[in-house]
Amino acid sequence: MSSSPLVQIRQTLADPGLQSAIYSSTGRLVEKRRQAISEGDPAEFERWREQAHQIKRHTLENLDYYLELLEKRLTARGVQVVWAKDGGEVADFILRLAREKNARLIVKSKSMTTEEINLTERLEEAGIEAVETDLGEYIVQLAGERPSHIVAPALHKTRYQIGDLFHERLGVERETVPEKQTLIARRTLREKFLAADIGITGANFLVAEAGLAVVVENEGNARLSSSLPRVHIVIAGIEKVIPRTADLAIFLKLLGRSATGQPLTVYTSLLGGPRRPGETDGPEEVHLVLLDNGRTRVLADRAKRQSLYCIRCGACLNHCPVYRKIGGHSYPWVYSGPIGAIITPQFHGILEQGWLPYASSLCGACAEVCPVKIDIPQILLDLRWETVKAKVREDTNRLERWAFGVWAWVMCRPRIYELASLMSSAITTSEGDGWLKSVPALFNLGPIRNWLSQRDLPPPPAKTFRQLWRERAGGGAR
Repeated sequence: MSSSPLVQIRQTLADPGLQSAIYSSTGRLVEKRRQAISEGDPAEFERWREQAHQIKRHTLENLDYYLELLEKRLTARGVQVVWAKDGGEVADFILRLAREKNARLIVKSKSMTTEEINLTERLEEAGIEAVETDLGEYIVQLAGERPSHIVAPALHKTRYQIGDLFHERLGVERETVPEKQTLIARRTLREKFLAADIGITGANFLVAEAGLAVVVENEGNARLSSSLPRVHIVIAGIEKVIPRTADLAIFLKLLGRSATGQPLTVYTSLLGGPRRPGETDGPEEVHLVLLDNGRTRVLADRAKRQSLYCIRCGACLNHCPVYRKIGGHSYPWVYSGPIGAIITPQFHGILEQGWLPYASSLCGACAEVCPVKIDIPQILLDLRWETVKAKVREDTNRLERWAFGVWAWVMCRPRIYELASLMSSAITTSEGDGWLKSVPALFNLGPIRNWLSQRDLPPPPAKTFRQLWRERAGGGAR
């Protein structure tokens, strides 16, 4: 692990206020998701998950066909489709277009893909003001920070910190009531919407058959960004395409429940092209930028291709014990949590981000809640193996290598394993939670002591599994 992530992780762990903000925010999202699923038919939700998984699998196996179909349908609607290899090509295209239109102000919404290519920085370097209009993104832009969560970018900030930020950056009275803070941001952003020359949005889905870009949101800012400026640019990864409009219903139901616990988000915009004769609103020009930026490299790996199934709901972050401890800013790229741990090394190379696959307890919670059933734990294991092959982990200390060697030796010898199990049961005392008092001083060693400082170690059972099985078998059980 590089020094900068390690420093950030230690700072996050040492900040009780930040820990509380992350835990409370992700906890609310977890509970809302649970309620949304339980209030419906959980079995039906599981069927949706399997359907979505199969749709994504089929689409990526035939991605060239569906992308060409999407381009054909959109071009017929008057949309200019631009293919971009990386962020540089995206920025070059937008800067050329901005010069042609003499644009000085761009409003952005639902634009996490542009975070991945640092588009705002490129625009500002060219003297073009680019304003994030989603409330969370607007807050972190004012603070000069990266988003810390896929769905809730300002999850790490309290309302008091936001009140101070608005007071310092917007020159308003310090306000700590969230609803009033929203009104402050809305007043400021409305002026930006009305003055903007170009609007940029992302897309949650691209429907190939119908030639549609679908944007899902709760605030209405994407609608304003896509309809008020004369020019609208959609920037989306090539993996966002789905085959048919009929498939869209499944993904919308999964996305709302998984991301925010809603049966359906407040606004779902189906964008099909520029304003037509007789229509009273909408842009005069629409451009769709289809971004690769490493996606075809991931697509080529059949074992890990499912990483591209992700619909950016953030459920895996909310349920991940590692993310909930270290927060989104401890991850080196825009995508954090379990999905970031598998996407980032594949996009940037295992040699550069080889520590990320190890930022997981492999508890499996991410796979259990993923709406498209990405097997994140298995991909993490595959990436760990790649770090070993690439010798990224040569810095592992001798004690750790020795400990894993002993563990492997024991696990390969059933009799030795049984003896170790009996020894662990023998140290159980009648003191209940105070059983650790009888544990050898081994548990006070540095690495183990540090591990136990963040979690409890449950007492071993009085009887091993093998003992219980023999008793059951002895009683006549088959």
